[in-house]
Amino acid sequence: MLNLNRRDFFKLIGAGSIGTGAGFLLGESMKNPVELLIPYLIPPEDIVPGVATWYNTVCNQCGAGCGVMVKVMEGRAKKIEGNPAHPVNQGKLCPMGQAGLQVLYNPDRLKTPLKRTGERGSGKFQEISWEEALTTLADSVDGLRGLGASDRVHLLSGRVGGHLDELFSRFMDQLGSRSYHQYEFAHQHNLYLANKLLFDEEQLPYYDIKNTQYLLSFGADYLTSWLSPVHHGLSYGHMRQGRPGRRGKFVQVEPRLSLTGANADEWVPAKPGTEGLLALGIAHLIVRNGHYKGDDQDNWSRALDEYTPERVSHQTGVDAQRLAGIAEEFARSHPSLAIGGGTAANHTNGVSNLVAINSLNYLAGNLQQPGGILFNPPSDSPRLLLASPHKSQAPYAHLLASMERLSKTKDTLLLLHHCNPLFNLPDTVEIKAAFQNAGMIVSLANFMDESTMMADLVLPTHSYLESWGDDVPEPGVGFPVAAVSQPVVAPLYDTRAAGDILLLLAEKIGGDVRKALPWSNMEAYLKSAWQRIYVEKRAVIESSTFELFWKAVLQAGVWGETGSKDAPGARISGKRLLSQLAFETPRFAGDQEVYPYILHPFQTQAFHDGRGANLPWMQELPDPTTSVVYGSWVELNPRTAMQLGIREGDLLWVESPTGKIKVPAYLYPAIMPDVVAMPIGQGHSAYGRYAKGRGANPIQILAPLTAAESGALAWAATRVRITKTGERVEILKTDGTPRELGRNITGKRIAMIQIDATPEELASNRVTGPDKG
Repeated sequence: MLNLNRRDFFKLIGAGSIGTGAGFLLGESMKNPVELLIPYLIPPEDIVPGVATWYNTVCNQCGAGCGVMVKVMEGRAKKIEGNPAHPVNQGKLCPMGQAGLQVLYNPDRLKTPLKRTGERGSGKFQEISWEEALTTLADSVDGLRGLGASDRVHLLSGRVGGHLDELFSRFMDQLGSRSYHQYEFAHQHNLYLANKLLFDEEQLPYYDIKNTQYLLSFGADYLTSWLSPVHHGLSYGHMRQGRPGRRGKFVQVEPRLSLTGANADEWVPAKPGTEGLLALGIAHLIVRNGHYKGDDQDNWSRALDEYTPERVSHQTGVDAQRLAGIAEEFARSHPSLAIGGGTAANHTNGVSNLVAINSLNYLAGNLQQPGGILFNPPSDSPRLLLASPHKSQAPYAHLLASMERLSKTKDTLLLLHHCNPLFNLPDTVEIKAAFQNAGMIVSLANFMDESTMMADLVLPTHSYLESWGDDVPEPGVGFPVAAVSQPVVAPLYDTRAAGDILLLLAEKIGGDVRKALPWSNMEAYLKSAWQRIYVEKRAVIESSTFELFWKAVLQAGVWGETGSKDAPGARISGKRLLSQLAFETPRFAGDQEVYPYILHPFQTQAFHDGRGANLPWMQELPDPTTSVVYGSWVELNPRTAMQLGIREGDLLWVESPTGKIKVPAYLYPAIMPDVVAMPIGQGHSAYGRYAKGRGANPIQILAPLTAAESGALAWAATRVRITKTGERVEILKTDGTPRELGRNITGKRIAMIQIDATPEELASNRVTGPDKG
C-alpha cells in the first residue's frame, strides 16, 4: 500500500531484527569506542587495522531525514551509503548525502571559538578559549535578564528536528523569550496551510506515487528537491517499472523543464502562477463529463461553472484540446494522484493553487486510497511528536517583522544556528539593519558564511557526523518512524555540538535555567528523552532494560511503531473544500512593460538553498539538464535570445525592481519565452574557498512579496529585465559540443524541444519525454 509497508519492512530486516514488540530495529554493527584519528602503532584490541566498521546514523544534509551507514576505518569516516533498513531511502542516497564527508573534512571548517576584532563584517577575528567564549555569552544573557529584557534574546536556526528543537524551545522559554524561530528558504509553508485548511491537520500526508496509475504534478520537482527526493525517486521507479504489466503515466506542468519534467511522459508548459486555474479547468471537465458521481455533484458543477476550457486555455496558455485530454485520462485512470510544489506553490496565490490541485484528488476519490493521498497515523508515543520542527518554522513575513524589531531595539542578542539569512533571504533594508544594529551577534556554525561573518562571537559546532541527535521524517512513510543519529568519529577540531553549547551555557547562567536543563551533555539529554519513550511503550517492548533498547536503536539507526493505530479516514468534506475553492490571480513585482520576464529560481540537486556550494563534489557535479559545472547561468528561450541578440556565454544584467546581478546566458529550448530561469545556491561572498566569488545569487534580487494567507515568501513572483553587458565568458560544461562528441543535438540523453512559438501556439505542442522502458 505504501512505498515500504509493514509487511515489506519485516521481510527486509528478516533475521537481523531485534525483538522489541512495538518497534523494529536492524543492526549493522555495534559502535566501538572511538579512539585517535591517526594511524595506530599499537591499535586497541577491538579495532583491527584495515577492517571497516559501519555505523548507522541520520543524514543532515537536507530535511528529508534519510538513514545512512558510515564506513569507518581506524577512526576515519571513509564512505557514506544509505541505510537499507530505513523506510525513507531504503539503502539509496543522493549526491548531497554522499558528500557529507566533505562537510566533515572540509579545510574551511571553523576549528576554534573566535571573537571579532575589527569592524562588524570585516572578517577580522582572533581565536579564544571556550571558557572565554561561553563566559562572554553568559554575561550578555545575564545582563539582559537583569534588565528584565530577556525578550531581547533572539534565536534563529536552520532546520533542526527531534529533541534538539525541543532543547532550543526549553532554553528560550526559561529565558523568558518567545523569539525562537527556524527558517529555511524552501520550507513548504503554503503546502502545510493548504493541508490544514482541507484536512484540519498541520502534518503532511503521504503521497503514494509508488502505487498510482496516473501522476499529475504541478511544479513539484520531486526527483530533485521537493520534500523527500530519494524516497520519491524510489516510488517513481516502482510506478514506472516495478509492476509487471502496469506502467503508470506521468504528466508534469511547469514553465521550465526540470529534471523531473524531463522524466515525464508529457511536459505541459503553463503560464507561471496559473497552475491552480489549470487544475480547476481539469476539475470542471471531470464534473461536466460525468466522471464525478458524488452526492454533492450539483454543488461542484455550480462552483466550477466559470472555469470553462476556453477561459482556462486563454489564461494558462494550455490548448483546450490538450486540457480535455488530461482531464479525461486523470478521471479514467484508477488510481490517479495530483501533487503541487515548486513555483506553483510559491506565488502570491500559492495556497489557492494547492487547494485547487487537491480538489482533483477529492474528485478522483483517492483520499486514503492506495495510489492516492494517505494520512500518516498519529504516534502512540507523544514524545515522538516533539520531533516535527514545522511549528518552529517562521514564514518570511514573520521573520521580516522580527528582524525589523531587532533593528529598532537597543541591547539585543541575536543567536544564529546553522542558518544564513544574509544569503538566502531577499536583500532588504530590514535585514541589513538588524545585523548592523544588533547589540551582539553570536553564530553557532561549521563555516564562515555571510551571516557568521557579521558575528561578534563565533562558536564552532560539530559536523553531524560528530554529533548526537534524532529526527522524525516529514512527510512520513505511512507509519510512525524515528531515528537516532550518533557520532561516528571523534571530533576533529576544538568544536562542540550545538546541544552541548546550550547545556554548557545553561550551566553558566545557573538558577532556573540550569534546573530546567540539568543534563551534562547532548547524549545524556537524548537518552533521557528516549527513556521516556521506552517507559511509555514498555508494555509492548520486549527489551528487558532501557540500555538494551537504546543499544538496539543505535544498531538499527531507525525505530518504528509497528503497533501504532491505523491512520484515520479522510478528513475532508466536499462542503469544506468548496468553501476554499477560488482561483486567486497571482501578483508580480515589477511593471510588465519595464520588466517583461518572470524570474524562475530553482533549486538544484547539488546546492539546494546554497548549503552545498562549499563542497567540491557538488561544484563538480554537472547540472543534469544543462551539464553546467562551477558557476551560475540564466536560461533563456532561444527565441527570446534571438530577439535580444544574445548568444550563449554573453554576460547579462538580470535586473528586478530590487536589484541586479551579472550572469552568463544559457540558451535553453525547454522554457517559455517570457520566463527566464536561474539556479539557486551560487553567488556566495564568503562560505569558504570552494563557494566564495563563484556565480550569482538570484535570491538577492527577489522582491519581498508574500502569500497573504501564510506569510511565506513568494519567490516565484518577481519580474526582471535583461540587458547585455558587452562581455562574454565560456560556460563550463561537461558535454562539450555535438561536433566534438560526434553526435547531433537529437542524440542527447534528455530530449529538448525548441519552444519558439507564442504561449498560445506553444500550448498546442505535444512535448513528450524520452522512453524509460
